[in-house]
Amino acid sequence: MAGRVVDLDRLTAAGVRDGALRDHSVTVLGLARSGIALARFFADAGARVRIYDGRSAVELAPAIESLGGRAVELRLGPEVEPASTWAGVDLIATSPSINPDFPTAEPRLRAALQAVVRAHLADPTGSPALVSETDLVLRLCPCPTIGVTGTKGKTTTSSLIAALLADDPAHPVILGGNIGIPLVERLTDLSAEHRVVIELSELQMPTLSRGTTVAVYTNVTADHLDRHGSLEAYRKVKRRLAELVDPDGALVLNADDPVVAGYAGGATVPVVTYRRGRPAPGGMGVEDGWIVADGLKRLAVAGGGAVEVGPGGRILPTAELAIPGGHNVSNALAAVAAALLFGVAVDAIRRAAAAFVGVEHRLEQVAIVDGVRFVNDSQGTQPDAVIAALRAFPRPLVLIAGGRDKGVDMADLGPVAAERADAAVLIGESGPMLAEMFRANGMVRVELAGSLEDAVARADEIARRLLSEDRPGSGPGRSPATVLLSPAAASFDMFVDYAARGRAFKAAVAALAERRPAAEPTR
Repeated sequence: MAGRVVDLDRLTAAGVRDGALRDHSVTVLGLARSGIALARFFADAGARVRIYDGRSAVELAPAIESLGGRAVELRLGPEVEPASTWAGVDLIATSPSINPDFPTAEPRLRAALQAVVRAHLADPTGSPALVSETDLVLRLCPCPTIGVTGTKGKTTTSSLIAALLADDPAHPVILGGNIGIPLVERLTDLSAEHRVVIELSELQMPTLSRGTTVAVYTNVTADHLDRHGSLEAYRKVKRRLAELVDPDGALVLNADDPVVAGYAGGATVPVVTYRRGRPAPGGMGVEDGWIVADGLKRLAVAGGGAVEVGPGGRILPTAELAIPGGHNVSNALAAVAAALLFGVAVDAIRRAAAAFVGVEHRLEQVAIVDGVRFVNDSQGTQPDAVIAALRAFPRPLVLIAGGRDKGVDMADLGPVAAERADAAVLIGESGPMLAEMFRANGMVRVELAGSLEDAVARADEIARRLLSEDRPGSGPGRSPATVLLSPAAASFDMFVDYAARGRAFKAAVAALAERRPAAEPTR
């Protein structure tokens, strides 16, 4: 096989372990998280690795160091012609953001990649294939996979699915993809007994040639229109996972979301719907405060047959969920459905679901300081996500929002913010616009802050003032006031990403707690 273009359709994880990639030449495009993982994977498999990135070696110093001294050839910097880096190689592997069809790749690279695709289609044996890290994982993965996608909720749902599946020691669980570790680095460790949960973003969808065993959808609203050009194009990209699902697998769809519910049309595999109401036959729902299932069947890989549930299809009370908000009931329904498909016992599901407290930057309770609860929802960059967060907590509530405007319609957020929040402290480029919108909808207490640290201090002051007011529900045993960071905006005007913003919020809360020692840690 050496000296010839890599035939991806014949490549297997076992073959990689046995040296199928040894002495092949591979160009890796992009030296971010996935690119680093790809470079290490191919180098460890014995391939000759060349890495291209338009940034300089100085900018990429930490990434280069993370290669661990592996013998790779670096082609870095804006002066490097992209096409020259894959001349004569056997395979080209890319990070998710480097796509011949998306503006996330700079124009020169994008045009060169489009030429690669055309050449490979014309002569598959004479020109290298182009494969993304995610597609490579799905091509080589030897075990069942659960792909989770959606505009919002996919990280919480993916993490909860992994937590539910992990109760079965016979089937080790790996969580990765758009979160956690790039899964390509775990490929050679996987066996048929593993279960792999993969969070998938719209960036990864167009690069896929293979689907997952189970495809789970949370919701599809509007996001990333800068990449897709229209809402319809975004929805089409999101649908790709449903179109590629394994013939022996299943689709898990949110029946409360009309776009996702529409993905059932034309499905060639069993469809499990879920909704926050009475379940449809073969689906999941909520009745009398319980998550219930109606006639679900296990996958063939889990032995087939009807799933065993409690009386009336009961699985667990929604009140036992530790993650707050009605939207998280939907996420839990999706996760429980996936666990049941794989044969996880109801008592194990109930125990694991009650123990799951969520993930960082998504309605993450940071601390309670002097009766004020601080919640980090830095991932709340879309108006629908902020609306769900506002509805997850009782008043009194102070919202911290603002950042770089994502160009999406904010009309629905204003009325809900005015109804659910007692006040807002706004930051960043979109702060003035949000202030005008909130005031127009009747919110009286609206302030602008120059930094996130200042916003935390101001929000804390307002929240404690609200607690001291004579208002219904005040007094012994009342709920704490909540300061909620849920920005409804991107982070890039002030932070490198939403995670950095969330960490800055938590640092500001920690500094506040140090000044006031009566702080209760998050559970």
